[in-house]
Amino acid sequence: MPKDYYKILGVERNASEEDIKKAYRKLAHQYHPDKQGGDEAKFKEVSEAYQTLSNKDKRSQYDRFGRVFSGSEAGGAPGWDGGFPGFGGVQWNVDGGDFGDIFETIFEQFNGGGGGFRKRQTYTRGSDLETAFEISLEEAFTGISRRVQVRTSLPCDACHGLGFHKEKGTKPCTMCQGRGEIREQRQTFFGNFAQIKQCPSCFGKGETPNSPCRSCFGTGRVSGTREVSVDIAPGVEDGQIIKIAGMGEAGERGSASGDLYVVIKVKQHPVFARKKNDLFMEREIGVIEALLGKEVSISGVGGERFSVSIPHGFNVKEPLRVPGRGMPRLGIFKGSSERGDLLISFTLRFPKRISSAAKKLLEELDRELS
Repeated sequence: MPKDYYKILGVERNASEEDIKKAYRKLAHQYHPDKQGGDEAKFKEVSEAYQTLSNKDKRSQYDRFGRVFSGSEAGGAPGWDGGFPGFGGVQWNVDGGDFGDIFETIFEQFNGGGGGFRKRQTYTRGSDLETAFEISLEEAFTGISRRVQVRTSLPCDACHGLGFHKEKGTKPCTMCQGRGEIREQRQTFFGNFAQIKQCPSCFGKGETPNSPCRSCFGTGRVSGTREVSVDIAPGVEDGQIIKIAGMGEAGERGSASGDLYVVIKVKQHPVFARKKNDLFMEREIGVIEALLGKEVSISGVGGERFSVSIPHGFNVKEPLRVPGRGMPRLGIFKGSSERGDLLISFTLRFPKRISSAAKKLLEELDRELS
């Protein structure tokens, strides 16, 4: 079940950016893992919620789909305008000044008792992708397999997505001395700050290849077209989203690929209207057919033919429900009894002319029924 980011932050869905920021600051301070009584799992959950709701594009996607189609989900959420260590990609080390509990915990985490750097790999996960295509109501009834093509980044064949030739090995990065990070000092009004940044030479890995791949320029991916087979189950509804794991954009230098989200659009049908698993149609019949309860031949959405008749005393202003002649319930294959119903609305067709004999019979019928 998707996470409710608004509930996690304790704000309403129409909360302003300032309300979201205030709620995040309060909860992040409460759950920060370096504080006494902190909760790392809660802190990460709060950070994840803030990362989505504080970004207009991500919040819009979340409100619409219940998740975010972002380029990278591996990064962390921003912290107190400067980021918390390990969650925003930027860390701050306070060398001087007393700025409260928040800056104290940042100072403690950076120094860690020994003041050393932490090696980490921060290659970017591939972006999630979204595509859409239309199918007919008949195809939604039977289910269908469809191949779709998506223009995106693919793993480089020459280096198998690594960005370098593995057999030629690697060497420690000379810029960061194998740590994966570099430290930059900044003098500000509040004192000296040490900014910890990902090494731009080795991208945080701490080592550089002896032979970078020339085909992908060391990124591990190249532009291309990915062809994906999409299996659509019987009963699929208009607007339904199918997730295909790992079929999105390739990640950088061997990191994970994103996912592909396929939005199914079901075309309007000239005969049938649909509501969930039930189908609706209109049928014209003659007055005599209705009075005599004659059988009327119907062609179903799956091509099957069957007969219905108007029962005595039936109110033609209401639709006639035919059980089990609607759409399959999602995941149930054709031939199963697990189907919705068909509701037929009848319109009466009156004869243009009535002979004297027919009129006499109708008058007798009127006297009999009155």
